[in-house]
Amino acid sequence: MTTITLFFSIYATVLVAASFIHLVRLDYWWIRIWDFPHTQLTALTTAGLLGWLLFVSDFSWPAVLIPVGLLVAMIYQGWLIYPYTPLHKKQVRRISRRVAKDEVEPNTIRLMTANVYMENTRTPDVQALIARYQPDVVLLLETNLTWQKALAPIEDEYPYRVSCPLENTYGMLLYSRLPIQHHEIRFMVQDDIPSFYVQMTLPSGQLVHFYGVHPMPPSPTEHYRSTERDAELLLVGKEARRRDEPIIVAGDLNDVAWSHTTRLFQRVSGLFDPRIGRGLYSTFHAHYFFLRWPLDHVFVSHHFQLQRLRRLPNCGSDHFPILVSLVYRPTRAQKETIPQPEHDDLHEAKDIIERAKG
Repeated sequence: MTTITLFFSIYATVLVAASFIHLVRLDYWWIRIWDFPHTQLTALTTAGLLGWLLFVSDFSWPAVLIPVGLLVAMIYQGWLIYPYTPLHKKQVRRISRRVAKDEVEPNTIRLMTANVYMENTRTPDVQALIARYQPDVVLLLETNLTWQKALAPIEDEYPYRVSCPLENTYGMLLYSRLPIQHHEIRFMVQDDIPSFYVQMTLPSGQLVHFYGVHPMPPSPTEHYRSTERDAELLLVGKEARRRDEPIIVAGDLNDVAWSHTTRLFQRVSGLFDPRIGRGLYSTFHAHYFFLRWPLDHVFVSHHFQLQRLRRLPNCGSDHFPILVSLVYRPTRAQKETIPQPEHDDLHEAKDIIERAKG
């Protein structure tokens, strides 16, 4: 075996293992982190396959296993990422420009969500983004008392607020121009990880159920497993499934759009992802383009159509903010495509929740 063949054999073995290890249904962080870098693995497997064709081109046995392994891994990565490209059918319809303005405006909610990074000192940049894009609702994550005090100037514009500032990087602040009828600060799984449940009304009077979430990720510095993160998302998903009114779930889920857990959450909740058919809208890591994936999410019920979805400029955080404009305009066609649980989804969700609470 030549040196270059040995290099490609090691290269292919590592990439194939990295591509498929996330299929192992164990929740340890050193397995679950491989849910994340599939866009990077797509580029690396593609580069490896091209390199083999250019510099080796040996298709004898067993050397042929190298390009075959790289090709299979590349196709698999493409299958995972394909729904988040314009080639896929859109899951949330765009509101037609032919709809009358007096019908759209009273039923529109403009939401900005941002993980601001607690140690970030560029609070004026966040205020500037809010002033520029004029969202109706602002959800800010990783906020403490310092952030709450720094954002006091926006409170006149946002008379309805829910606050849970914390010093553990899991604090949350919500600012709203829309009237809040009811709110709860919940600690659904872990005693120091809050989430928000808020009932707010659109200008038309339509009630909207809003969930703001930021569960703890599986990582060597945070939590040794993903069970608690997954359970919090599934508890929200199960509650969302039981509601008939419009629902929005938003926040830093510390999980990628294509992971098994996120797809399970969609099937359990019956909610739609407006990125499907449009793009990745990767939000983390804001400072390293080559290590970037979609961690910040907005999921919506079938009642909404999309007016605008945009990743906003960085404001000093390691996350980019997300701005989404949604219009309450339910259609029968959209309702008929609500994601449904498959096979043992409900049993799996129940098991995850029980293990997290046990």
